[in-house]
This record gives sequence, structure tokens and C-alpha cells, in this order.
Amino acid sequence: MTRPGRSPRPQPDSSPSYWYPRDGWGEARTLDAVRRFLRADEAMRRKLQRDMDMNETDLRAVRYLAAAQKDHRAVAPRDLSRELGISTASTTKLLDRLETAGRLRRVQNPADRRGLRIELTDHVHTEVHDTLGGMHARMREVAASLDRAESAAVVRFLDALADAVAPPAGEGDADADAVSPSGRAARPGSTPGPPTA
Repeated sequence: MTRPGRSPRPQPDSSPSYWYPRDGWGEARTLDAVRRFLRADEAMRRKLQRDMDMNETDLRAVRYLAAAQKDHRAVAPRDLSRELGISTASTTKLLDRLETAGRLRRVQNPADRRGLRIELTDHVHTEVHDTLGGMHARMREVAASLDRAESAAVVRFLDALADAVAPPAGEGDADADAVSPSGRAARPGSTPGPPTA
């Protein structure tokens, strides 16, 4: 009998699973939660693309450029081609689209008079902040609710999960969103987190 005011203890999930047994307390429930988060993250990214009227490649370019500017790294068109895994011609079209929309500018690289550097405009920074500000605040609130030990456990788990799904070195996409503590690149879309830096 359950004591008044207390929720009944959850029972192990015994429903069938394609990939792993579900007769324990740990991995099935944990990985189900990870998948729920990834589905929510994917839905959020699709909504962001609709709200900002950008395709997935354009959004990835904005993410990369935002992270580079945050780290004070200059980005040339060839760097963007390599990061996105697209041709020089496709990169030029992408830059033309984003420049026409007022989201980036091509400027002369002071370190190389013959080269160009790509920068995001204040407009796109404001656009991303207005679109994602509320979600970022909610995510920070969730993260802040963890104590130090809980936060360390979550970080260890997610880092280990990124290692588990990352392709071996030299394989997979060159445009991974993150690098795991072991130095291997995590698959695009597999790293939880906001879509922009």
C-alpha cells in the first residue's frame, strides 16, 4: 500500500525493445530519455529553420560562424566549405544567399590582402537571440537546478555517449558539431544543446 502523499514506486519497463533488453532499471529508461530529448531538439531545429527562413546548411553555417566569432577565429570561404562538406560553388551560393538576407558580410582579411573573411552581421545575432532567447533561458534554468555532483554525472554520461556514437577517426562527416573529450568528433545532430553558439 502506498503512503498518503507519496507516488508509487515506478516499475521496471518490461515492454519489448528492438535494440536492448528492457528488464532492468537503468539503460532502457535512460536511453529512452535521450531519444526524447533528441526528438525535441530536432523539432526545435526544424522550427528554427522555418522561423528564420533558412535551410539546414545555411543554419549550420550560421552556427559555425557564430562559434568562430565567439572564439575570435577568422573564417575564410574555404574553411566554411571544409566544415560543411560542400563544394566551392555551393559555398559561394550559400554566402550569396546569406549576404543578400543581411546575415553575413565578406570583408578583406587583414592578414591576407588577397583573401576574404566571413563575418556574421549584428542583424543575424539579434535574429538568433530573439528566436532562441526564451529557449536558452529555460535550458539554463534546467541546468542550474542540478547540484555539482548531478551536473558532473550528466556531463560524464553525455561525453561518454558522444564517444559511443562517434564514427572512428577519419570516417563520417567532417562537419561534426562537437569534439568529445577523447578528441573524436561527435556526429552532427547527436550533441545535445542549442543550435547556435
